Amino acid sequence: MLPDKRKHSKEKSRLHPRSKHRERYDFKPLIASHPDLERYVKLNIYNDESIDFFDPEAVKSLNTALLKHYYDIEFWDIPKNYLCPPIPGRADYIHHIADVLSSKNFGKIPIGEQIRCLDIGVGANCVYPIIGNKEYRWSFVGCDIDPISIESAKQIVDKNDSLKGEIELRLQTNPKDVFFGIIQKEELFDLTICNPPFHSSQDEAQASTLRKLSNLTHEKITEPNLNFGGQNTELWCEGGEEKFIKNMIRESKFFSNSCFWFSTLISKQSNLKNAYKALEKAEAIEVKTIPMGQGNKTSRILAWTFLSQEQQENWKATNWKEKF
Repeated sequence: MLPDKRKHSKEKSRLHPRSKHRERYDFKPLIASHPDLERYVKLNIYNDESIDFFDPEAVKSLNTALLKHYYDIEFWDIPKNYLCPPIPGRADYIHHIADVLSSKNFGKIPIGEQIRCLDIGVGANCVYPIIGNKEYRWSFVGCDIDPISIESAKQIVDKNDSLKGEIELRLQTNPKDVFFGIIQKEELFDLTICNPPFHSSQDEAQASTLRKLSNLTHEKITEPNLNFGGQNTELWCEGGEEKFIKNMIRESKFFSNSCFWFSTLISKQSNLKNAYKALEKAEAIEVKTIPMGQGNKTSRILAWTFLSQEQQENWKATNWKEKF
């Protein structure tokens, strides 16, 4: 006999108010958009329709359905063992960073292809550019140090007519650089976004994966498993998130007039203190910290600008003209 059905809140209240994903997954329209999903949808022990989030193919199929249903994506795929990101969390970043822009525009979000966004570490999935383009019609440049990720993202763009000409992909040939080699001379961006590698070593990344798997299965998992996906460059780098962000802030100073708002996710609250110190050293004019939450996970967006108030007004008058 199944346990009593749990009482769920109708909305995921921690997600952004504009998110398309605040309500619980409604699998009927998702399956209509992507019939392959149907074979993964089962009743769980609480008699709720769900998928096995331990199964990478089920998670990939759900992502495909979400992108087709909510963002009109005709084709989406990633290479085996590459990161399969949670769509609601990615959408939240886009909506929150749109609010950062609107805070400088009398509460109105600038929309249109003239708004240019740079995605540092676009990954094989290309999800941030997809959502940003579909929600606000922004144009994107996505860069990555992994050639396979760039080729996968290019395939996604090439196989979706609505994305052609809206998303450009660039390979970062020096893995130690963030903006150098990517932002070209006299090139301007309204935003940069980034989901940095969280971990400082492969062992640390593996330990984190084992914890996630143990939480999902309610059993202690001791053997590594590729179900969560993610290549080394996606999951870890020397010095981890803290060093990556510190380097990003240092480089951003050299491009202080090339971008209105720089931003990055910060997964670890403890990394904020040193990030603030780096921003103070770099002489950032304005800094914003935006909390985000999805389920039991809490993170935050750190955003900063080097533009003075006068420069900000000039930027809007010059670059945001006729964008609404």
